[in-house]
Amino acid sequence: MKKMYDIRYMMYERLTSNISYILHHTSRLGLFLLIVSLSGCLSSKNLRTNSYILTAQTIRGNHTISSESLESLIPQKPNRRILALPITPPLWFYQLGANRYNREKALQELQAKTNEFEEQSQQLADQPQALKKLNRRYGRKLKHLRVKAEEGNWLMRSLGEPPSYFAESDAKANAAKMQKYLSDKGFFNAKTAYSLDTLRRRQIRVNYLISENEGFYLRNITYTIADPRVDSIVRQSFDKSKLQTGERFDFDNMANERIRIETLLRDQGYYTFSRQYIRATDVDTVRRGNDRRFHDRLEPGDSTRRNVDVALQIVNPPGKSAHPIYRIGDVEVRVSPDIDASGSSTTTASAMALDTVRRNGITYLLGGRDISTRLLDAKILVRPGQLYNQTNYRDTQRQLFLLNQFKYINLNFIDSTNRLLRTLVTASPLDKYEATAEGGATSLLYQGQAFPGGFGSLIFRIRNMLGGLETFEISARYGIEAQTGFVVDPTNPTKVVYKSQELGVSSSLTFPQILFPGPLRFGFNRYAPRTQVSLSLNNTFRPDFRRSLLRASMAYNWQTTPTKQFSFFIADINLINAGDGSNKIISDAFKDQLDSLQKTGSTVYLSFRRSISSSFSFAYTYNTNTPNQNHRANFLRAVVESGGTTLNFFPEAQLRKFFNTTDTTGLQFYKFLRFNLDYRHYIPLRPRTTLAFRFNTGLVYGYGSNNTAPYEKLFFAGGSNSIRAWLPRRLGPGSEWPQTVGGKPVFSSPDEQQFLYIIEKPGDMIIEGSAELRGRLFHLGADVNGAIFVDAGNVWNIRYNEKRPGTTFGFDTFIPQIAVGTGVGLRIDFSFFVIRFDGGIKVWDPARRYIDPTSGEPVDKRFTLPEFSLSKLSSGPNPLVINFGIGYPF
Repeated sequence: MKKMYDIRYMMYERLTSNISYILHHTSRLGLFLLIVSLSGCLSSKNLRTNSYILTAQTIRGNHTISSESLESLIPQKPNRRILALPITPPLWFYQLGANRYNREKALQELQAKTNEFEEQSQQLADQPQALKKLNRRYGRKLKHLRVKAEEGNWLMRSLGEPPSYFAESDAKANAAKMQKYLSDKGFFNAKTAYSLDTLRRRQIRVNYLISENEGFYLRNITYTIADPRVDSIVRQSFDKSKLQTGERFDFDNMANERIRIETLLRDQGYYTFSRQYIRATDVDTVRRGNDRRFHDRLEPGDSTRRNVDVALQIVNPPGKSAHPIYRIGDVEVRVSPDIDASGSSTTTASAMALDTVRRNGITYLLGGRDISTRLLDAKILVRPGQLYNQTNYRDTQRQLFLLNQFKYINLNFIDSTNRLLRTLVTASPLDKYEATAEGGATSLLYQGQAFPGGFGSLIFRIRNMLGGLETFEISARYGIEAQTGFVVDPTNPTKVVYKSQELGVSSSLTFPQILFPGPLRFGFNRYAPRTQVSLSLNNTFRPDFRRSLLRASMAYNWQTTPTKQFSFFIADINLINAGDGSNKIISDAFKDQLDSLQKTGSTVYLSFRRSISSSFSFAYTYNTNTPNQNHRANFLRAVVESGGTTLNFFPEAQLRKFFNTTDTTGLQFYKFLRFNLDYRHYIPLRPRTTLAFRFNTGLVYGYGSNNTAPYEKLFFAGGSNSIRAWLPRRLGPGSEWPQTVGGKPVFSSPDEQQFLYIIEKPGDMIIEGSAELRGRLFHLGADVNGAIFVDAGNVWNIRYNEKRPGTTFGFDTFIPQIAVGTGVGLRIDFSFFVIRFDGGIKVWDPARRYIDPTSGEPVDKRFTLPEFSLSKLSSGPNPLVINFGIGYPF
């Protein structure tokens, strides 16, 4: 019997090994055939005769100058390929669309529709309203036909990409531009060339070969300035010069130095000074034959380095012995609704003069508007009698624009006699009252099932409410959406998704100044200061609980530069109240869940009791990222917050008596310190391709009787803006299981070993990071972009709890507890907002080390990527988690 078993086992082993061999090589053969078939999609008959398609360009040999800078000099863009293979799907789609496209017919349709529009326009020439409707109706049709005639049919425009033909003349011109660029960067002896690699199917790759050779460095910088006063101003600013001895010569630095001097002099009254008066009269390259000055440490670098001497000259205006200096003459500010974008007004000066106010030498014509001239005066930095100052001119425009009170703002100077500049500031105010409505849809995907929801809001805004350029805003929001509950429905164990309703009202009053006694508030006038006082009430209604949050705050905001912003919350008071949910059975089960969590040392139960928290915080934001512009940028936000600070002046017993606080009743109060740092970095790889990174960390320390912070101040991981392979706020802390019963993990699907994620998992500390490659896929009414991402991170507690092992942060244990997820994303970019879908799967799950509840054997499946299966997207130990969001994750 045993012999028969061995024979069967051997046959089975051989059969399985042969099947595995066949499947392995069949998959490789299938991949090869797929590549060949896709590469064959590029039909040669539709290409120009004896022409090659440009599918790749490389930069080689450069060491100092980045490849990105050199690639920006190449206007030709190669046809896109997949994974560096000779496969060009966009070009194939373009050819497929071109086979069905008739440009002559498209032009005829456009001309016919244009003629039809012109005939009907002539018939309605004396009917303005009907003509307006006609323009609106034909405008969309003509635009569509014009795009079709110029760019091709839908397939060619949206999914396709026209062929990029290679021309050797282009390669020669690009190599010459690179050589000139290197020369401008100080590599005067640089050499450039190119080589060609022919790929299959008439595709070609251009390799640009760079030899930078030695760079030339600035040795002597001399200035010759004809105007003595200009000479004195410029020489006093040499420490800020863009040209410094010892640095490599760079033509951009020469141009920036001219701009610096122009700005410097225009801030000193030289209204008509231009950088055209600054000339580089000599750029002399010298190679020193001896190295005595080098060994005497009189010059930096080595004895064989190349040097360059630069001579700059600032000449006077033709026929004049000096540059003229201008002062500000009369300053007039006109506020009128009739002013257009060009600054002209239909209101007569006599009509406006009926409401004229004069303050600090400035004349204000307010056009009947109740506007505080004291506040306007703080924003007008151009003063009669002062020297002309270009920075004051720009800051005045910026200050008035940031008030959010005017549609158009114009500053015009009129050169009058005696070099006095008559200044006219014109502004057209926005409507005093404004109402807007917003709405949207939400969706929760859980266990492969979608649960829809939606929200709507009404916003009412009053500008210049009290005559001091304030903005009052009140909004009401109602939303109904699906959310996972903390407990399952005892009457229906499979139900873990509940209907949640949110009703909120918020109001704010924003002042365009720092409200603070004393002269300190005037020191912020240049920095667009704002004081915001707000009050809001938010209610959440669910089957398991009801929660209300009343919040009052007062904050100072100011912006020193367009990229640097500061925020100081001098008061942030939150009053929280919680009660029973709408379903008594589920609500009672939820209370039991909170009690069981309390026994394990969790402080979540405190968040569902009446409590009060107050804090002040300081935030700094640095942001060079500009929407819809793909360039290298950084974002940094740091926040420091202290909660319950004033309570430290009173004894704990007195506070508990005052708030009537007990272990189960009364008003809970909190004392805490919190820090959060969020950094992001964006690297453009191609015009529509970006590599984005994010690092986020934070720490909150609660002290006092509760030893914790309010629930809203704790940290959470997981969700559309965090680790996207986990459900929102369900990751961690540490390696703790998502949910346990009797000290064992709970599975939503025991047969497939899928964890049950119900309870939110707050932590005292967070460390998380993300890397994301973003690129444009095609255009379909909006830009459809794709992304590939990797997320890593977790939250931890900072106090040890023996009842919750694996949740405390430790330098020797936290690395294996960092969860890792990866996935792909789809983003629909309408330019004014982005709809985002991200699908994430788990790579490393720190909680997947447990004792099997059925066999009692230890299980370690933390590397859970192999558990993912395309045939089980919503089931199995590693399901696909879909996140829906508005805007980019970072």
